Amino acid sequence: MRRLIALIVRVFFRRVEILGAEHVPPAGPVILLLNHPNSLVDPLLLLGLVPRRVVFLAKEPLFRIPVVGWLTRAMGSIPVYRRMDGADTSQNRKTFEKVWQELARGGAIALFPEGTSHSDPKMRPFKTGSARMALGAASMNPGLPVRIVPGGLYYTAKVTFRSSAVLCFGEPITVASEPLGPDGEPTPETVRALTARLQEALSKVTLQADQEEALRLVTRAERIFSSVEGPGTKDRDLTRQFALRQRFLRGYTQLRVRIPDRVAAVEHMLTRYDAELVAAGMAPENMLESRLTVGMVTRNASIAVVTLLLLAPLAVVGIVIHLPAYKITGPLITRAAKVQRDVVATTKILAAAAVFPIIWFVIAWLAWKHWGAGLATLAFVACPVSGYAALLFVEQFDRLIGSARGLSLRLLRPRAFRHLEAQRRKIREAILELDAEID
Repeated sequence: MRRLIALIVRVFFRRVEILGAEHVPPAGPVILLLNHPNSLVDPLLLLGLVPRRVVFLAKEPLFRIPVVGWLTRAMGSIPVYRRMDGADTSQNRKTFEKVWQELARGGAIALFPEGTSHSDPKMRPFKTGSARMALGAASMNPGLPVRIVPGGLYYTAKVTFRSSAVLCFGEPITVASEPLGPDGEPTPETVRALTARLQEALSKVTLQADQEEALRLVTRAERIFSSVEGPGTKDRDLTRQFALRQRFLRGYTQLRVRIPDRVAAVEHMLTRYDAELVAAGMAPENMLESRLTVGMVTRNASIAVVTLLLLAPLAVVGIVIHLPAYKITGPLITRAAKVQRDVVATTKILAAAAVFPIIWFVIAWLAWKHWGAGLATLAFVACPVSGYAALLFVEQFDRLIGSARGLSLRLLRPRAFRHLEAQRRKIREAILELDAEID
């Protein structure tokens, strides 16, 4: 199951990175505490990246959904009974007992303390269950310390196929044994204190803002800032991207109160530059001058063309097989889940897991009817392989087109290119000046 999930994650996301993996103990009782921005994709990402068996807490209705319920049970998940689902919350006593048993065995529990998936720009208040579970487990096994590891999930575009994702782990928190109350529960004061500490720890490894507009502004600023050559600048490095956006958000929160005029001026520069890029048909990443020399473009184009020629035979087959279903189901899913953006990616993955294997089976069946079992098996194996080849082909082609646009702008419209280049460097300098003001 973990290998299959890892494969699904690697196909849906173009790039996936894990930061702070050394903070996750390879053995012993541990609770992984995560934010919850992307429905079932969040546990899939964790299962595909963490190098140890993880048991999830999942809301009880999931166990009754076809396919999803089977997957949830197959992962060994423990049901949580919520009042909002009309469930009998007294059954959560059994949930706590199962968690304590798993931790006593040295297992790893993963849970989402916000209680539900959402698309808010900021984390919601934590439920107290995670603190109660940790304190109860530590008190029942004083010689077996329980560690809580905060994990932040970050998506560059969470509803978009072939976007990128980051899982960032923070410093673990060791929960000491505390005396339980007469009811066998930790004291309310201890629970509230630990819950506040956990929320603060998770906020350090997540990307949060008071408003969605602030996240969009920081995203634009980071893309433009990172597209300028300079010390430490890498080509869309996810680790650097995440760290920069965290710092930009912290600075924006501080400086919009202290020096609002300067912040507004930089925001105006970003908006104007974005509009000029759109008018030129460019993206910030395609404006790196070092990549737009004739020699560099010729070298990269040669590699791209050879790659495209090698992939072309399989890619054409993959496009013919998969593109119609992709074009039909993708917009339908996005439109149907428009109100709940946090479920779009989950629905896309479930739809692909249902639709594409059916197409492969139909093609294999037709091959078996006409040419026998041998070619039918070959056809069934070739279908997903051709689909992946089509993905690589399209992405390589997009990179080639982006590079060509940048070079054509530089050669055919040099004044426009120099103007955009000057604007970009001016924005970067302004951001660096603001950065110097951050406490």
